[in-house]
Amino acid sequence: MTDDQTIDVYDTQIDSYTDMVTTREPDENLLGFISRLPANSLVLDLGCGPGHDAALMRDRGLRVDPVDASIEMVRYANKAYDIGARQALFSNVVEVNHYEGIWANFSLLHATADEFPNLLRALHRSLKPNGVFHLGMKTGNGAKRDKLGRYYCYYSAEQLEQHLHDIGFRVEQTLPGEGLGLAGDVEPWIMITSIRH
Repeated sequence: MTDDQTIDVYDTQIDSYTDMVTTREPDENLLGFISRLPANSLVLDLGCGPGHDAALMRDRGLRVDPVDASIEMVRYANKAYDIGARQALFSNVVEVNHYEGIWANFSLLHATADEFPNLLRALHRSLKPNGVFHLGMKTGNGAKRDKLGRYYCYYSAEQLEQHLHDIGFRVEQTLPGEGLGLAGDVEPWIMITSIRH
């Protein structure tokens, strides 16, 4: 995803975003993801934001490769947690059979519908066989920008599961819910845990 407008929002809204996400209790979905992985597993945190999830994964015994398109998020993450975060786009994931897990929590929703399948294929290739893939997405239809100017592409749960199946993931668990976002809207979401064949 190279949408400069979306990246600019995260660069300029870092304080508000960080306040929103780092004051919550540890994410039960993240704890479940961690529990599926052996100690010392290498995990890609795709869209690490301010680094709180990556820090928790590290503190629970995983090796984490945190990346984000926003340079300000990367700077914050490294200052706050010293986690070795680096700036990278979705398209920069080119590793093959490299990670035991990928945590993509509300990051790939910024990719366009044309980009999405190819990005999933790249992530599938970057996982080792039986690697764990967590995908958090907002659900709905179409694409739009929110009040802050961030680009979003929406899918139904069924569409997401079909994408994952077509690319070679085995869906293990789905969990729907809803939550308040940075733009002030309560929107539905889904968490999907899948395994690379």
